[in-house]
Amino acid sequence: MRYNIEQIATIAGGQFLSKPDGACMEHVLLDSRQVIFPASSIFIALQGRRHDGHSFLDDLYQQGIRHFLVSKKIDTDAWPGAVFVWVENTLGAFQQLAAYHRSQFSLPVIGITGSNGKTIVKEWLFQLLYEDYYIVRSPRSYNSQTGAPLSVLQITPEHTLGIFEAGISQMGEMEKIAPILDPGIGIFTNIGEAHSEGFPDMETKLQQKLLLFKNTRTLICCLDDERMESAVFNWQSSGHSTQSAARKSVTWSATGKEADLKILSITPKGNSTQIEGVANIPHPSSLTPPKTSSINIPFTDSASLQNAVHCWALMLHLGYEHETIARRMSRLEPVAMRLELRAGINGCTIINDSYNSDLTSLKIALDFLEQQGRESRRTLILSDIFQSGQKPEQLYRTVAQLLLEKKMDRIIGIGKEVAVLEKFLTSRIQSVFYENTPAFLADLQGLVFRDEVILLKGARKFGFEKIANRLATRFHKTVLEVNLGALLNNLRVYQSQLRPGTKLMVMVKAGAYGSGSAEVAKLLEFQNVDYLGVAYADEGVELRKAGIQLPIMVMNPEEATFDALVRYRLEPEIYSLKLLENFLYFLENLPQREDHGAPAAAIGIHLKLDTGMHRLGLEENDIEKAISLLEQTANSEQRTTIKSTLSHLAASEAPAHDDFTRQQVARFEKMYEKLAAGLGYRPLRHILNSSGIARFPEYQMDMVRLGIGLYGIDGSGRLQGRLQTVNSLKATVSQIKNVRPGETVGYGRMGKAEKPMRIATLSLGYADGLLRRAGNGRFSVLIKGKRAPLFGNVCMDMVMADATPIPDAEEGDQVVIFGKDSDGNELPVQELAASLDTIPYEIFTSISDRVKRVYVQE
Repeated sequence: MRYNIEQIATIAGGQFLSKPDGACMEHVLLDSRQVIFPASSIFIALQGRRHDGHSFLDDLYQQGIRHFLVSKKIDTDAWPGAVFVWVENTLGAFQQLAAYHRSQFSLPVIGITGSNGKTIVKEWLFQLLYEDYYIVRSPRSYNSQTGAPLSVLQITPEHTLGIFEAGISQMGEMEKIAPILDPGIGIFTNIGEAHSEGFPDMETKLQQKLLLFKNTRTLICCLDDERMESAVFNWQSSGHSTQSAARKSVTWSATGKEADLKILSITPKGNSTQIEGVANIPHPSSLTPPKTSSINIPFTDSASLQNAVHCWALMLHLGYEHETIARRMSRLEPVAMRLELRAGINGCTIINDSYNSDLTSLKIALDFLEQQGRESRRTLILSDIFQSGQKPEQLYRTVAQLLLEKKMDRIIGIGKEVAVLEKFLTSRIQSVFYENTPAFLADLQGLVFRDEVILLKGARKFGFEKIANRLATRFHKTVLEVNLGALLNNLRVYQSQLRPGTKLMVMVKAGAYGSGSAEVAKLLEFQNVDYLGVAYADEGVELRKAGIQLPIMVMNPEEATFDALVRYRLEPEIYSLKLLENFLYFLENLPQREDHGAPAAAIGIHLKLDTGMHRLGLEENDIEKAISLLEQTANSEQRTTIKSTLSHLAASEAPAHDDFTRQQVARFEKMYEKLAAGLGYRPLRHILNSSGIARFPEYQMDMVRLGIGLYGIDGSGRLQGRLQTVNSLKATVSQIKNVRPGETVGYGRMGKAEKPMRIATLSLGYADGLLRRAGNGRFSVLIKGKRAPLFGNVCMDMVMADATPIPDAEEGDQVVIFGKDSDGNELPVQELAASLDTIPYEIFTSISDRVKRVYVQE
């Protein structure tokens, strides 16, 4: 994108609030945390229910941004030299800018929508077509109201084909995306339940998605869903007569329906699949009748087969010869949909994004690296970047600018072209280059990696997984995989329930419910939550040492930790008069302590009120005494301030106890008013937990506390369908034995074979957190997507499972105890909890420390 500020104002229908300067804008910025090229960026102040981009203008100005698109009248004198363009609606203006940019290019565009498979189809089409086109495509899954415009703004005159996704979750959204993408060819992958909440019924959702193809000439889809068959007919007959006559559908079917591509057979062949079909899609240079042909793809799951046939149909429509299609289909590679974060050698953190190598995904990965904290040293290991369409000098000059803006400390280049980067780097960035991965690995002993964040960014052919394995710490084969993308989704689901202005405290106690406190807290801080909550002071100290700056409430402060509370700016929850007296006494004597630095003028505390749970908290008759104690220190040097008052609901998830819940709220409000009157000010109030957020929106007050809901568990059941699985406990099959009838398995000989059996020994036991009670058939794990009952007793370090019904199970296979496997098959943690007669909280927090946490970002 290259438009001067005057052009942008004209395109967006805006008015200048300050004098324009004629500057050329090359980058659109929507997030104040992702400033890379301030001089050539324009910030668009988008507004949502809970976030307003106008709140970050000052921060952006301090970072060097001088051009803003706003929808509020701004006092421009506060930002000298800045240029403000005012529009009525910033999102609409942004979309208008993208639609204008799209209209400046006549390249063919493929638009992809559907409930599932959009990103895979897009990436596979790139793999299949890049040899013949210079392709611009949506980064990752950029398909939303903001993602689609960002994708289109990448188009340059050099591009010869565009492939873009479009996703919607509400009525009316596709009408805004359609003119931005303006596809000539459309692919409708499928229609399913995903993101159905915003539509009255499935038929309406289907019709809304079809609006993407309002001006499309060719639509590719599968007829095996009857709803699609009807929708294609309606699409072809809609619009004015000349448009309808020009429209063509390219259809396929695997169920015998009359279609342009009829699938005759699907034959699994080990780790690949042969698909045979007959195409009635005439080749431009051939008059021969349709004939049977086949493709082989290196995948076996049903979703991949469907995605591959969509690609097959498109290539036939574009006129590719069968031999070319078959050859390229056989080389399809898995699409890396996520990056991984895990512990590395010598105190390092490894971010592995080693299967994506393009400029846009590099920017995204660098943003993720920055999220891990600014204090650590930063190293990038980068391979050659392929299929960029740019000359090496132009490409790597841009990469160098990125690395300088992101303050990288070291770059290790691997490949023949990436060495061009060296001439554009300053002396501040250390650099070393290798021709290939084996050369780097051979020299690894001579390189020092210590206490730094290392980002691996490489094309698949460079085999960076070997580097990841060498740099990662050696660990137990059992891992807890924590999906940060799912966690972010869940955060947004709960935020969507809150009224504007309601603050959010997120509980990260007990290692963030087993997920890892520091890593989760970094994500939450990056997402601008208001407060964190921990159980004990040492948890808060760990977060401070990890660089977390958010306010932190400590729910169970102990007298022995008062010093740490003050030293690390932690805010104790005071739940008794005795605790209040002791803490105030400690503060009163703090100045005499020579070993302690001076604390802040006012030290924040939180008062816990007991409204009926009868666990911790001040009683109503304690309020006057508490006020009196606080008044005594009001004028002292080390005074306190009440940041908030809170209480716990005993049964917010249970409708049977709703009357009691309302009684608790009434008691809380009565006690709070008494407290506020005595204090002379009104601290924040909060009483709702995760289930309370879902069931009692009228009691949100000033702040709510989000706990187990963040990790994908909704005790109320109301939001469960919108939440995603965050934690997945995974082991491996260590060995498989054939057991004869009458033989026994495990300690106590509790597993007795009644028939010939295949017994798989798995790499986890009760020392990892799988309690013994789960054994002897009470619980089943997932192997290759199928259930395998536990057989015999759970041992300390391993457990056995009956793999007899899974004949293709092999040693080394992944085993899911709860969560999702790599193919999307899910085993909910609630099943394990039910088999143990407990709750998911206990399951998550029982996972031992020897089970390493691996963090993934979709």
